[in-house]
Formats: sequence, structure tokens, C-alpha cells
Amino acid sequence: MADIIQLLPDHVANQIAAGEVVQRPASVVKELLENAIDAKATDIKLLVKDAGKALIQVMDNGSGMSATDARLCFERHATSKIKSADDLFNIQTKGFRGEALASIAAIAHVELKTRLNHDELGNFIRIEGSEVVEQEFINTPKGSSIAVKNLFYNIPARRNFLKSNTIEMRHIIDEFLRVSLAHPSISFSLYHNDQEVYHLPISNLRQRIVSVFGSKTNEKLVPIKEETEILTLEGFVIKPEFAKKKRGEQFFFVNERFIKSGYLNHAITSAFEGLLPDGSIPSFFLFMNVPPQSIDINIHPTKTEIKFDNEQSIYSIIRSTVKHSLGQYNIAPLLDFERDANLDTPYQYKDKNPTQNPTIEVDRNFNPFKESYSSTNKPSKIDIKQHIDFITFESELSQEKLFLDNQKSQYKTYQIQGKYIISSVKSGVILIHQQYAHERILYEDLFKSTSFNEQPIQQLLFPLKIYFDTIEIELLKSIADEIMNLGIEIQSFTTDAIIISGIPSLIQEDKIVSIFEELIHTFQQDIPMDSFSITDLIIKSMSKNLSIKTGTKLSEKEQEELVNKLFICKEPSISPFGKKTFTTLTLEDFDNYFN
Repeated sequence: MADIIQLLPDHVANQIAAGEVVQRPASVVKELLENAIDAKATDIKLLVKDAGKALIQVMDNGSGMSATDARLCFERHATSKIKSADDLFNIQTKGFRGEALASIAAIAHVELKTRLNHDELGNFIRIEGSEVVEQEFINTPKGSSIAVKNLFYNIPARRNFLKSNTIEMRHIIDEFLRVSLAHPSISFSLYHNDQEVYHLPISNLRQRIVSVFGSKTNEKLVPIKEETEILTLEGFVIKPEFAKKKRGEQFFFVNERFIKSGYLNHAITSAFEGLLPDGSIPSFFLFMNVPPQSIDINIHPTKTEIKFDNEQSIYSIIRSTVKHSLGQYNIAPLLDFERDANLDTPYQYKDKNPTQNPTIEVDRNFNPFKESYSSTNKPSKIDIKQHIDFITFESELSQEKLFLDNQKSQYKTYQIQGKYIISSVKSGVILIHQQYAHERILYEDLFKSTSFNEQPIQQLLFPLKIYFDTIEIELLKSIADEIMNLGIEIQSFTTDAIIISGIPSLIQEDKIVSIFEELIHTFQQDIPMDSFSITDLIIKSMSKNLSIKTGTKLSEKEQEELVNKLFICKEPSISPFGKKTFTTLTLEDFDNYFN
């Protein structure tokens, strides 16, 4: 039998290695920024074009490279940071595998300009698909400039898997912020298509966080600091009242390296127990330093996962430190969130002792069946009816735009646990999920009013200013036209806020902030390419945010109106997000339960 095992050519091996190292343009950004930091740079500039697909360039004022090093750095497993296997357990730098530049050069056109501080001339190297096509001495500033062009030019299948420019740019910004937050002593700048996105001067950690996330962030920060034999912990957590419903700012660094750890995140969440509203997530910027030999950072190609020697001890220290800091700044949970303030002792009586026991008087002549008592003491029917009407009026008022008053009920309904509505039909019963059903109703109503420009707009007496970080502002700018087509009038953008001057009459003003948070969260998951799909995604997000939530009690009339409106929808059986809105249980289904 003929031999069938063969060695792969170098260019093929490099392309396979690139599959682990370079997943998208943001992967290149991460590697190049970390190399600049390892080169002891104090000023780093990142230039990006076409969300990194056309150009990713990093310029630094670091130590630079000699002609030999400039050529050798593009070889596989070439590194200045590892001399022996033992060095893997004492890593002090960012990049150490020696695969990054070789992998990048295998799938892109790369140009490197570099000069040592004491040299008069620097070196220029141009590589295309791992092949050096040009190398010469040039006049260039101290440090290095590396430009990566036409990423995945020789792997079209991989290039086709890249997302829209908005998504790819968001990932680039994520990597840029992770690196810049970990190194406030370095100046960072980011430019996209020749437009400045970030300029972060040298500062301390607090100033760097405020520069990135806006001036309003400063008042939200609670300092964290602890030193033990196992670790040093410092940074900030965001006050509980500013917690977000969706994924907030969660940055955890170990030895100045951003990591992801559900286990350690749980320690922080546990410290906030009793402080956060339901469904809210804490935000934090925490930096932990541990002995390098106590961790293994080589368990994942992107080095964002770390294995700790003493995970349980670290968990306990983080939890107790965060909890202690929250307590120091007078952020403590109430024992009873639902206590009745009317039952509290008045302040003026707090130091008084009772002088006599309270007396209890009993009307021994009370007889509820006596006509005279009933007619003189019990509330009249009119009083009771007014009381009931007042209660139901408040509920109906909040729903008056969602339920029609002139529709006749076709179904007798019952609500189950504030979540489901059950209605009897000829063949059996229909079980309706009230939130999913309402999402469908709102979705079709919003879509119709948008399509026919029927959305009435109410002008706000005072414009509403909502604060966001730079990433979120850039995202909202990219979809501003679609947002305004839905009746939300955007007066202007600032560097850290959006100003709203008008909203659709369907939306209450106090819902606007949560609508935008839901919208940003939705678009951070996925963004379609065409404007129609963007509008559709915005409408879906709004319908989800405005819908009746599980646990909301509905009057019988509201239940019936919800059912009636659901079954005049074009697609009553599924929500805008593909969830079933109802299911039918036939008499045969019931019979089967008892057989």
C-alpha cells in the first residue's frame, strides 16, 4: 500500500494556523495592539478602513526592530518572549506564541516599517500570502508601523463569513477598549475611515473609564481595593441603581489581560445580591494581579480564558471585597422591599414609651343580618361600585391604547398565573401566552402605522436627553433614519448622549430609555444589511419592550380584547420572534389525560 501521510506545505500550515488566531478583523487588531504594548510603546494609533476588511494599521513609538528581527518575526513559532518550556509558567507579556504575525501574513498583504531608536535608517518589508516580495532600508520614525491590507484575500470562503461593517467594527472597538482600559498609562487613538472615533490621552484608571464611557460615568463608580497574599484587586463597580437590564460594561482583567470567567463574574453578581432590580446585571471594571506561575493562560487560542490554581479562594476574596466596598459607600439592601410605610412608628414617637395598654372595644350588638345595621353601616352599592370602578379605571387607562372599546367579545376568558389566558371554543380550549400574543399585536400595529405613515407623534414639552457610551452612540447614529421613520424624533447627538424631541403617541415617555436599551442590545446581537430589515428589527425590539409582561394581571375585558385582537392579526400563531402565541387543546386531548 502506498504511503498516504505527507507534510503540509508551509503556506498551507500557516493558513490553518490562521484559522485559530485570526477569526475576524478584530483578531488582527488585538494581536497588533498587544505587540505594540510589549514593545514598550507610550503612544499607539489604530487606523481602520472598511471595518478592517480593507486596512488595519497600528503605529507605535515603541522599541522597534532590527532588520533581522523584522524578517524573522513573520516566521512561525518565532518569539522573543519564550526561551524554554518553563517560561510558559512565568508569562509577563501579551503575545508569546510566535504565531500571530505568521498567521496574519498568510492571509493578507502586510507592510512593516520599523526602526530602532539608535539607528538612522529603518526597515521596510512587504509580504503577500507568506511570501516576502520586498525588503529595503527606509527613513521612518522610531518604533513600528504595521499595515494589514485585504484580509482573507486568498480565502474568499472565510471572507464571505464576515458580518456587516457595523458588526465587525463593533468587535474592533471591543478589542480596542479592552486593551486601552488595561493600560491607562498609554495614549490610544482609533480612526475609522479617516474619522476619529476615540482619542484617549495618558491618564489614570478612573479618567480612562470616564473618557471611554462618558462624563456621567464618574458619579456611578464605587472604588474597589484589596491586597492579600493571593492577589491584589482594584478597580470600580457601577452603583446598583445604574445597573442595566441587558449586558452592561463588564471588564475583568488578570495581570493586565482581559479575560472571560463566568465563575468570577458570579462572585461579583453574588456580592450585589439584594441590591439589583430583577433582571438587572452589574457593571464593573476590575483588575486583578496574581503571581504568573499561579495561572495558566495558554488554554485557549485567544488567551481570554485562564486557569487558576486556587479558584475558590479568589472567588471568596472578590465577593467579600465587592460586598464590603458597596457597604462602605452606604449601598445596602433593605430588609423588606414591600414593607408598608404607613405601619412605621412616627419619628416623634420613636423614643416614647407607651403609658397605658391600648383598649379594645367590641360592639356586642353587632349582627350583620339585621336590616337596620346593614342599611346604616355598610357602604352603599354606589360607594362599592365607585371604588371598583376607580381601581379598574387605572388599569384600563394604561391599556386604553392597546385595547379597543368598541369590539364585541367573542371569547369567554380566564387568566392563569398572570401569564396565560385560557378561552373555551367548540373543539376544546385555547391556551394563549399573553406576552407573546401582545408582541404580535404591537408588531403588526407598529408595522402598519409605519408603512402608511399613520404614526401620530407627540412633541415633548422638554426634550429628553439619554446618555450612552461612544460605542452605543455610533450604533444609534448608523440607524438614526430608521428610528425616526418610526416616529421617534431625534433632535441631535452629542458625544455621550442622544436628545429626543418627539415620540409616538403609543409610547409613554418613561419607556423611552428601556426601548433604546433593548434596541442596542438587539443590534449588538445581529444587524441586517438592508434598511427594510433594520426597520423590521427595530419594530420587533419595540414590540418586545412595550408588550404586557408575565405577571401582569388583566381584567376580564382586557383579556377578551387581547384575544380578539390576536385573531385579527395576519400571523396570529407566532410572535415576531418566532414563539408560539397559542396552542389548542381538544376534548380528545383532555380525554387522553384520563385514560
